[in-house]
Amino acid sequence: MDFNVNINQKQMKKIQKFGGWTGAIIGILFLLFILGTIAFQWITEYIWMDSIDFGNVFTTILGSKLTLAAAGFVIFGFVTWLTVFWIRRTYLSHFDHHQLPAFFSQKKVIVNGIIIAIAVFAGLIGSIIVQGVGWEPLLKVLNYETFGESDPIFNRDISFYMFVLPFLEIIINILLGLSFFMLVVVIAAYSVFHMYRMNRSAQLHLGLTIAIIGVLLAVTHLLSPFQTLLTNQVNVFQTSVVHGLSYTDRIINIPVSYILAAVAVIGAIWVILTLRKGNINSILIPIVLYIAVIILGQGVSAIVQNYMVEPNEFQREQPYLEHNLNYTRQAYDLENINISEHPGNQDSLDEEMIENNELTINNVRINDSRPLLDIYNQLQTFRTYYQFNDIDVDRYEIDGDYQQVFIGARELSTDDLPEQAQTWVNQTLRYTHGYGIAMSQVNEVTSQGQPQYIVRNLPPEGEVDVERPQIYFGELDYPNVIVNSAVDEFDYPSGDENMTNRYEADKGIQLSGWNRLLFAMNEGSFRMLVSDQLSNESQLLDTRNIVDRVNRIAPFFEYDEDPYIIVRDDGSLAWIIDAYLVEQGYPYAENYQDNKNYIKNAAKVMVDAYTGEVNFFVTEPDDPLLKTYQNIFPDLFTTEIPEDVQSHFRYPERLFTIQANKYGTYHMTNLEIFYNREDRWEFPTEHYFNEDIEMEPYYVTMKLPEYEEEEFILMMPYTPRNRQNMIGWIGVRNDGEHYGEKFVYRFPKQENVYGPQQIENRINQDSVISQELNLWSQGGSQVIRGNLLSIPLEDTMLYVEPIYIESSNETSLPEVKQVVVAYQDHIVMEATFDEALERILELASGDIDASDLQPEGPSQEDIEGEPEQSTETEEEEPSAPETSVDSDELLQEFSELFSNYQDALSNGNWEKAGEIMAEIESRLEQANQ
Repeated sequence: MDFNVNINQKQMKKIQKFGGWTGAIIGILFLLFILGTIAFQWITEYIWMDSIDFGNVFTTILGSKLTLAAAGFVIFGFVTWLTVFWIRRTYLSHFDHHQLPAFFSQKKVIVNGIIIAIAVFAGLIGSIIVQGVGWEPLLKVLNYETFGESDPIFNRDISFYMFVLPFLEIIINILLGLSFFMLVVVIAAYSVFHMYRMNRSAQLHLGLTIAIIGVLLAVTHLLSPFQTLLTNQVNVFQTSVVHGLSYTDRIINIPVSYILAAVAVIGAIWVILTLRKGNINSILIPIVLYIAVIILGQGVSAIVQNYMVEPNEFQREQPYLEHNLNYTRQAYDLENINISEHPGNQDSLDEEMIENNELTINNVRINDSRPLLDIYNQLQTFRTYYQFNDIDVDRYEIDGDYQQVFIGARELSTDDLPEQAQTWVNQTLRYTHGYGIAMSQVNEVTSQGQPQYIVRNLPPEGEVDVERPQIYFGELDYPNVIVNSAVDEFDYPSGDENMTNRYEADKGIQLSGWNRLLFAMNEGSFRMLVSDQLSNESQLLDTRNIVDRVNRIAPFFEYDEDPYIIVRDDGSLAWIIDAYLVEQGYPYAENYQDNKNYIKNAAKVMVDAYTGEVNFFVTEPDDPLLKTYQNIFPDLFTTEIPEDVQSHFRYPERLFTIQANKYGTYHMTNLEIFYNREDRWEFPTEHYFNEDIEMEPYYVTMKLPEYEEEEFILMMPYTPRNRQNMIGWIGVRNDGEHYGEKFVYRFPKQENVYGPQQIENRINQDSVISQELNLWSQGGSQVIRGNLLSIPLEDTMLYVEPIYIESSNETSLPEVKQVVVAYQDHIVMEATFDEALERILELASGDIDASDLQPEGPSQEDIEGEPEQSTETEEEEPSAPETSVDSDELLQEFSELFSNYQDALSNGNWEKAGEIMAEIESRLEQANQ
């Protein structure tokens, strides 16, 4: 029996020894797997970044992450090691060995190894946390540029609030979180048998932890006064009318912050002394006092805000309102806006004005990009796998004329290939790129209501030369592809055969040597590793979606959701993406979204549609935030911009919308008016499809009153709050050296200038126009009302809206069938813009009377919602004699005509439908006479 026992003991020792080695090997292999995975990701990412000449950007970001990871590892690891070591030593000094678990009785080497393992685990967690939230603030605080502008309260440069303060808060919050966690661990450890009451080591450990928390809380409260400049929150219950430091902040909240900092430090000292004396119950005194000061401070803040500020708010907040006004205008670049008085809707439209503004008239946008996308996708794709993702507005010099155009890229979607064709070879090697663009005029349509193309078909043909039409990089969710393989790439369909192409650039990842193995693993594609279709000349085109591509290169930018394609002078295609630098922390500036209150379109990113090359062109060279990033990434930005690229720069709609929205409030420089928001300007609404929507900014080509030449303008009308008349409009110039110059035209407040929604209401209420629109919307068709353009023309306003008709057939196309033009009290709808403009000129000159065109329209009261005031007494007109037409016969005639009209619409015979509608209109006019 003893022998068996000895055997069992020997076996158990062998098993334990084997298990120990096995566990160690598994742990090492797991650690190697984790490290290998991270290293693999770094290597493949660097190879990709280096292939597009941004390797330095990757190494800079990686270096900062490694630095912070090392710092986080050391801090979290050391604090954890010290805490566990101290707890173990305290337990050993307080208990006998037989009272402790077996862990405490192990050999010193084993125990130390376990403690180190725990510390390493905590250090790894700390490194992940610290590098994840701090790499960008670290780089900015080490490289920041000053603004040269100080806040009016603490006299600190704005860079302190945007770069230094956020970094300090991140560090303090990380240390506070770690300290509170360790406090929980320490309290849990020393609560066993109430050790904190009896053991000096436990008391010292607990007291030191609380003291560190107290000091960190004190630092937090010392930083709190700076935060008052960045918010309108005065206490947990109330906000101030001022965004930034307010009266209550200055009088109550800032002093309370300093008091809380003192209480935190004194409380930490109190706790240490109390624990040394063993008077544990007294430890609650500073904690209760600290909480009481917080509650009391909030209560006093609420009382002051309610009973001192709000009853006399403007006088109390006046100096702070001025700071709010001035600094918000600075943050959103609203200070240097050229403001002019526009005479409004003057009675000056004539043939001479039209001739003087011929280029403006020739570029009035009759087509609308929203329904136009459907037209492009049906008429210019030719194959199911082609797709236009978006239609954009741009301008080109065509045959010597400055011309505004619509342009779209014909991209290729392998998801739309026939199911049997969705093979690895087709999706990865053969169908690699889209092909060409379509471009059309904004102001002309064919007789069928379709766009008049400038560039169309495959291969592209037209007035703009496209020499390299292949699109390897675009807006669609492209998969990675391999070029220069043994498989010829599909280029475009030509009759019964497909044309092929070979990629000629050298901008992909060369699949030679280790690259092929690495990226086969990265793609998870065994075929990529073993395929005999690939060679050392083959290249992997990775990350072909242009927004994903630039995000991967420079993730610190925010990118516009609407990239647009351009044709350069050499006939190549490229994408332009607006890149924004967005920050929070501009003192006294009101937020535009969440806590963000600073945004600059600091760079334009150009992505070559063929090679995928990326250029970050600097557009705000004096911006301190951009300069900071230039200090961090000196090789990222390009300051020299090719002229054929710069000529297509558009001021971004997103930035303009934010600025225009802020200007609607912050144009009021009189503090009392600003405080009361008496003159708040808002964006108008327009009618689109069957609903009223808020108008979006739109690009127009027009000649400003004080300039001689037409230019590309992004503009937005304004209406007063809760009113529909137009009070003014804001625009920004896009061409040449004037790019980014903003201007505002204000209309007289004592006169009515029709706003967009008032024109929409007049269209709805016009008896002839509304009757025709209602007829068109029946019989399986729908009316699409396009973008209403409010066009300033010298000293007057012209309004234009295209009317689309679309039948209910799945393959139907929206077609421009009518154009509404409004001027002053005149409104007409004709088949073309030229006809409508001619009719408006006749009405404006008095050559014809409105009664010759239509019955009397809606009254001024219907349009403006206000009673008309007449200074003269009008004589009653004798009523016209009733028409002697048999009503039953007339009703039958109209029924037959309308039935024929519906049949023509259903068959897609628009010309016949138009003829019938013209006859219906003629009969209606006769019936009304």
